[in-house]
Amino acid sequence: MARLPKRQRQQELQQAITDNPFMTDEELMRRFEVSIQTVRLDRLELGIPELRERIKQMAEQSYDQVRSLPLSEIIGEVIDLQLDKSGISIFELKEEHVFSRTQIARGHHIFSQANSLAVAVINDEIALTGSANIRFIRSVRLGEKCIAKAYVRSISKGKAKVEVITYVGDERVFEGTFVIVHSMSSV
Repeated sequence: MARLPKRQRQQELQQAITDNPFMTDEELMRRFEVSIQTVRLDRLELGIPELRERIKQMAEQSYDQVRSLPLSEIIGEVIDLQLDKSGISIFELKEEHVFSRTQIARGHHIFSQANSLAVAVINDEIALTGSANIRFIRSVRLGEKCIAKAYVRSISKGKAKVEVITYVGDERVFEGTFVIVHSMSSV
């Protein structure tokens, strides 16, 4: 890929972040074949905050208030939530989430992110997991970011079916269908 003129690179960088707000500076560096300093200067000139700040801003702007459990009990950082419809959370695997010998995630952390998001997306003060049908597709490693996306597929009095798919980048790593039992105050 030939080096792009600065203006064109900045326009494409801005579009890339608009399309995927979770892109890291390292990913942008590889995509545009420039130094990390160039990416950071481009972001600064364009007024685009670093990844952590973008995630924080998205969380503050774009989600409904969780009713079923405190935000502190959700595994991962909720960045989008539309009650009884959908939700997204992001969870970065750190040393305490992986087996020390293999650097592979302990499965219960991946499950917990998906399960807590499935519960959080239900617009009710009482929502609990009744059952779950899950599948781990590939191992997740230290430092990878899991992006879980929850979709309410059906909701009725006392029961909701929520599908959660977890990705690392564009690759599916986990999928689950959760039956969430709730107290019916939202239906």
